[in-house]
Amino acid sequence: MCTVPQLTDFSKASLVDATHQVLECLRSEAKKVKTEADLKLFRDLCLGRKNGILTQVNDLWLKAVSTEQKKGVGFHINSEVRPKINEIVQEATQRLGIAEKLRQILGTTERVDVTLPGIRRPLGAEHPVIRTLNETVAVFRAMGYSVAEGPEVETDYYNFEALNFPPNHPARDTQDTLVIADQDKKPLRDRLLLRTHTSPVQIRTMEQMKPPIRIVCPGKVHRRDATDASHSPVFHQIEGLAVDTNITFSDLKGTLDHAMKALFGSSVKTRFFPSFFPFTEPSADVAISCIICGGKGCRTCKQTGWVELMGCGMVDPNVFSFVKNHGYDPAKVSGFAFGMGVERLAMMKYGIDDIQMLFQGDVRFLEQFA
Repeated sequence: MCTVPQLTDFSKASLVDATHQVLECLRSEAKKVKTEADLKLFRDLCLGRKNGILTQVNDLWLKAVSTEQKKGVGFHINSEVRPKINEIVQEATQRLGIAEKLRQILGTTERVDVTLPGIRRPLGAEHPVIRTLNETVAVFRAMGYSVAEGPEVETDYYNFEALNFPPNHPARDTQDTLVIADQDKKPLRDRLLLRTHTSPVQIRTMEQMKPPIRIVCPGKVHRRDATDASHSPVFHQIEGLAVDTNITFSDLKGTLDHAMKALFGSSVKTRFFPSFFPFTEPSADVAISCIICGGKGCRTCKQTGWVELMGCGMVDPNVFSFVKNHGYDPAKVSGFAFGMGVERLAMMKYGIDDIQMLFQGDVRFLEQFA
């Protein structure tokens, strides 16, 4: 129990030393306050009118000192002793209040160590689609390609017309387009829609940069497709464009063959067979040997040994005519373009048989890729 020492010497040094002893004792007692009852006893110890520490200080120091020294002792008590005792009581009250709140929050009466680290939520991992997209982009970056991006809400001009889709062209019907409402009064080329491919980025880039260029255009695209195991109204594409002098179809084949080997392994083979796209001529579809069965035939490749992954071709001179004033004279430059669905790459890479699993947000499925 704390007591106030009796003094015969009321010098400044003696008062400071005695005050230090009293305050240290009170601080030690304050640490023992755990309940409201403890706090009441501690408050009485410090401030009780009959026998509190502050009352003892007045009785033993102020009343015992000579008249000449009373003023100095009184000033010391009011400026050093009284404020610090009140401060110790207030701190003990605050600590008890904080501990009580923590006990209420945690629903326990056990002592809580507030200095312990909190519970951290574990960090997530890259989604398999984003991981595949980043890996594919990295392959083309290593070949000297830069990344270009553009808006998801596009005009008909950039999404169709500048890519050699004239009005009423049947190829427009193969891309079920989601259009923005209330666009009927605008000219066709100015009407807004959700882009159906990332090819508009190629036109925008050619308007800003003169040849030679080598770009890949990753991004989200939208089509009014019915949802099933292999289709989604929202998906991701990576398209590429290379324009320079004397670019040939052989350059295209070598580029894509290298990219597929970098993504799926050096044993993967590529196959090109004729196709049609309005913005390339000649055009081709690209298939790779099935990475599941090694080309022997299985359910994934429908017993053919091949899996179609992308489309490509040499840029149609009509496309260059839309950017001729920006340095793309079809008589002087040539180029190739390609495009692939990121979800299809991810499904092949990780053996996923339903595209909807990539968008359902099921943690049990996604944590396999962490």
